[in-house]
Amino acid sequence: MRKPSPRPSLRRLFIAGVLTLLPIFLTWVVLKFVFVLLSDISRPLIGPLLATVAEGNPQTFGWLVEPWVQTAFAVAATLAVILLSGVMARVVVGQTMLKWFERLVQRIPLASTIYGSARQLLDILQTKPDGTQRVVLIDFPHTEMKSVGFVTRVMREHGTGRELAAVYVPTTPNPTSGYLEIVPVEKMTPTDWSVDQAMSFIISGGAVSPETIPFAPPPLGEKAKD
Repeated sequence: MRKPSPRPSLRRLFIAGVLTLLPIFLTWVVLKFVFVLLSDISRPLIGPLLATVAEGNPQTFGWLVEPWVQTAFAVAATLAVILLSGVMARVVVGQTMLKWFERLVQRIPLASTIYGSARQLLDILQTKPDGTQRVVLIDFPHTEMKSVGFVTRVMREHGTGRELAAVYVPTTPNPTSGYLEIVPVEKMTPTDWSVDQAMSFIISGGAVSPETIPFAPPPLGEKAKD
């Protein structure tokens, strides 16, 4: 006769409930942050505009002053501006306007430093450096652990000529903050990951990852894969 399964304890039920709801909660927090951020960008313009339309004909357009309606319009307006910026970046007229804007920003002392650094980092992440792979693993914070990093520049050591790489190591789950490490090229472990694959790995805390990854650096004398 089959024995009945033991009743789960309150502790196990609580842990199971937390593990079930935690991914949903984290997804909601991230989506809420993104939507609030997008809506706050356009809200100062969209809010007064919708209020003016509603005042002109309250019976027909009174619903435009509802908070959720203004938030939806603000998000849509921000997304439209982002998509329009992407389209403009691909045409000659848009590229001319962007160059004009960059020249304008460069005349503002603090803004020029922030914008120039951010622009240069994004440009670097879209191109592969000479002599090494873009996405690598490095010994960080110590030799028995690896961290995913992005090679932003390859330099040479003064006096010896040894190749050194500037590696940006982003944090999880927010890759916009991180560490900058200078690592000998021969100490890095090259990967065949794209920047998008590495970002998915970092943001998901390792949940989105391939079945196998390299860990040890290539043998001395073996050139890293291009």
